[in-house]
This record gives sequence, C-alpha cells and structure tokens, in this order.
Amino acid sequence: MSLLKTALLTAALFMSAAVSTSADSFPVKIEVDAAKTTGPVEPIWRFFGADEPNYATMKDGRQLIGELGALSPGHVYFRAHNLLTSGDGTPALKWGSTNAYTEDAQGHPVYNWTIIDRIFDTYLARGVKPYVEIGFMPEALSTQPEPYQHNWRPGSGNLRTGWAYPPKDYGKWEELVYQWVKHCVERYGHEEVASWYWETWNEANLPQYYWGGTREEFFKLHEVSVKAVRRALPEARVGGPDMAGANDDFMAAFMDHMEKTGTPTDFLSFHAKGGPEFVDGHVRMGLATQLKAADHEFRAIAASPAFKDKPIIIGEFDPEGCAACQGPANAYRNGTMYSSYTAATFPRVAELARRRGVRLEGALSWAFEFEDQRYFAGFRQLASNGIDLPVLNVFRLFAQMKGQHLAATSDHETPLDTVLSDGVRGDADAKTDVGVTAARDGDTVTVLVWHYHDDDVAGPDAAVSLALNHLPASFKKGAIVTRYRVDKDHANSFAAYQTMGAPLAPDNAQYAALQAAAELKPDAPIAIKDGRLTFDLPRQGVTLLVLKPAS
Repeated sequence: MSLLKTALLTAALFMSAAVSTSADSFPVKIEVDAAKTTGPVEPIWRFFGADEPNYATMKDGRQLIGELGALSPGHVYFRAHNLLTSGDGTPALKWGSTNAYTEDAQGHPVYNWTIIDRIFDTYLARGVKPYVEIGFMPEALSTQPEPYQHNWRPGSGNLRTGWAYPPKDYGKWEELVYQWVKHCVERYGHEEVASWYWETWNEANLPQYYWGGTREEFFKLHEVSVKAVRRALPEARVGGPDMAGANDDFMAAFMDHMEKTGTPTDFLSFHAKGGPEFVDGHVRMGLATQLKAADHEFRAIAASPAFKDKPIIIGEFDPEGCAACQGPANAYRNGTMYSSYTAATFPRVAELARRRGVRLEGALSWAFEFEDQRYFAGFRQLASNGIDLPVLNVFRLFAQMKGQHLAATSDHETPLDTVLSDGVRGDADAKTDVGVTAARDGDTVTVLVWHYHDDDVAGPDAAVSLALNHLPASFKKGAIVTRYRVDKDHANSFAAYQTMGAPLAPDNAQYAALQAAAELKPDAPIAIKDGRLTFDLPRQGVTLLVLKPAS
C-alpha cells in the first residue's frame, strides 16, 4: 500500500463523525441573569503538560508554548515528566531527558542544568511558568538502573524501567533537589521561583507504570524532596502527590502520612481521566468516568479536617489516560469531539468542587504537541505540526471569560447528577447536552454555550433562544454582540485537512490554508436592543458571545 493511501486511511480513522446532514433542529431556551453573580471566575483551565519535556524547546513546541502563554501571560503553568531523567535530551514518545545528575568515577555528584535551563527559559520567555515535577530517577541514583530507558511504543513495549525506581541514596537525592532549586533561585530570582508549583513524581500509586517502589518509599521520597525544596527556598509552594485517580485510598493515606510527619503541603494534586470506547463504529466518550474520578478525590480531601481547605490542582485532567497512544477509541482527538467535550467538562468539575466544598485551583490538560510526527496523527495534542486543533480554541474561549460568574440556565443542559451516573447518552434531542456558563467583567458580558453528546455521531443543530436579563444600565442603548465559533465549519483545521484530501505532506499553500482554517475568528458584530438573540449551534459546536454596551 502506498504512503498516500495509508495516510488517507489513517486520516479516515481519526475523522470526526459529527457532521450533521439533517436540516432539522430542536429548540433550546437559555437565560442569563446579568444582575445575579454566583462567584468569581476561576481560570482552572490554565494548566498544561506533557511526557516529553524536550519538545518545548523545538520549533513547533516553542510556537505552542508561546500560544499557551498568550492565553494569560504569567498565569499559565506547564508540567512535564522526565526533568531529572538521564540522557542527552533526545526526545521520544513518553520519553525525555536532561542529564541533570551524573557521578564521577569516585561517586561524587556532577550537576548539569544546561538542558533544564533551556526548557524553563523557553517557558518563561513566552509567559508560561513551571509546574515542576521532581522526577524521574537519574541512572546513577536508581536502585535498578538497567535497563534504563524504556522501549515503550504505541501498542507494545515496557514502560517501567530504571528511571522509575527509588534512589539508592536518599541523601544524594535530597541534595540533588536542593541544588536544583538553589540554582533556579539564583537564575530566576526568589519571587519568580516562589510563584511556581513543586511536586514529587507522577502517579506513584500505579506500580506497573511509574513507580517501582513501595508506597512507603514514595512517601519518604516526597518528604525529603519537600525538605530539599524548602531548604533552598523557604517560601516555595510545595505539594502532591499527583497520583492517578484510581478510586483507591492513596490520597487519604498520603494526607494521613503528611499530617503525622508534619511535611509542608501547600496544595494537593491528583489525576482524573475519562474512558472512551469504540462502539458500533464510532467513539463513545466517558465523561462520567472522568468526573467520578475527580469526585472520589474531592470527597477524600473534604473528609480531612487538616487538608480540606488546601488548594487542589488536578495535575492531569483528560478524556483518557495516554496522550501518545493511538487507536479507534482515541479517534475523537483531532476534531470537534475533543473541543466540545472540553467545554462541557471544565464547568462541571468546577461545579463538583463547589458541591464538595473544596478549593479547585486548576485542572491540567495533559496535551501539548508531538514534534515531527505525521499530520493529525491521532495523538492527544493541542496542535499538529504547528497547526492548532479545535480544542486549543476552546481554551482561547475560556480565556475571555473573566470577572464574576452569572446565573445562567439552559433547558437542555444535562443535570450534573445525571452526567455522573449515565454520562450524556441516548438518541432523543432531550438527551443532548446544550449547556451554558456566563460571566460579567465590568461592562463586558460573556456567554459560553456548548452542544455535546458522548456519542461521536451526527445529530441535529440546537436552535438556541438566548435571553439576557437585567443587563447593566450601561446597556440602555442596546448591546454589540461578537460571536466566536468552534464547530465543523469554524476554527477547525482538521475539517480543512479532510477537505483538501488529507495530504501526507501539505505544500506551502496548503499549510497556509490549514493555519487560516485553525484561526479563531470573530463573526461580524451585531447590535441587539432587547437582550435577546437566536442562533444555531451544531452538534459538537462551542460558541462564545461577547456583549459590550452600544455607544
């Protein structure tokens, strides 16, 4: 089979199915009360991450880091695995390295911050701050150093090798962490480094993947790591354990141990993932699975008097668990299934946190880019070969929502309890989730509306009737409304790629066309006088309305 035919077949596999061919639509009523605020807008979306730290310094990685930083300069954070892993900095899937620690012939430590500095410099120059994961184990410190680099690849291989084991000398590990933080303070300054997050390791409750030691050994590793960070920078923000949300007792045990040992804990972190399936020829998302995983940890934290008021970072918050994996169940990623899922998920996890009475500070999307891979290869990413995917544009919509949340209702928004128990399933229009969140910042009102269903199949548009009640006095002459859209026809590079025949290597003109198709462009502003407007929202569509007073 030719390379072109292979590319076309693979592109078809990852094609989003939700391109409605029906002229029918169903009515949806949405109301926003601009006089009733419900709390501050918390930008929980502003956290991102990746397995492969070295991608950030490469051509497309640098570009994407800059785009993330532009969302909210100085307030976006990036978390990466492998910051202490041994190697020459050559990336691979689920792999990276910095060679920060080696030993001389006498066993004395040798520190080299060159590659780590390049990574952090790249972040900071583009408005992004590190969410520092302290890991993984340098080869010279590993209790089981051989084999060291894993041979994992999509579908095969062994992930847990020498990098995943406890240190043979906790004293040397502590000194490594101390020297690293000390170096960062010297290079970037106390105030800057104190604004970062520092946490130990990744998913130590998954021994088959990320941790080759016992639970107690991880707790010890965390204790000495925190001690080292605070020794170098007493005001540093430290926390953890960035565990996998596996419905186990790991978080409760962690909190109990940290309380007993008096280990400083400024924030708590865990992961929550969904569970998509390939059913009857299409992807069925697992929104309920992801929210249940978050809620399990929220409950555990809320039950702890010592920790219930701590800020929470969901250190990985994604539709499933492997960004570098491919396959039919992951065929949602390139198109609007991923973007509409994201729009529907973030408001709900914030609602879950409010219900449990805990402080959700962030939910980190473990999605970045994969350098020099095939176009739209089906990885979980925000851009492909420098071309933004629809999901990245949803974060651009989130970034425009500021100030105070407003009371907002939709008669087709699936209740949270129903989503937790059943997801968003069923054939009837009433089973489709058309939800809303709204905010007001001074004289600007923003309204985000999504049209989501767990099943990646075609369906009718939502005919939305929106009523904006009790607009401020500044709107007495009416409102100017600007609409942004992410759907099958707007801000969608993948749809454009399909239309041009899924070329294996787009030429310059095609590449420019893909970049243009990816761009989030506002519709021409329209004027309204009574605070009411109507619009169609396609299935898997997301729209943001920005209202400003008419002059």
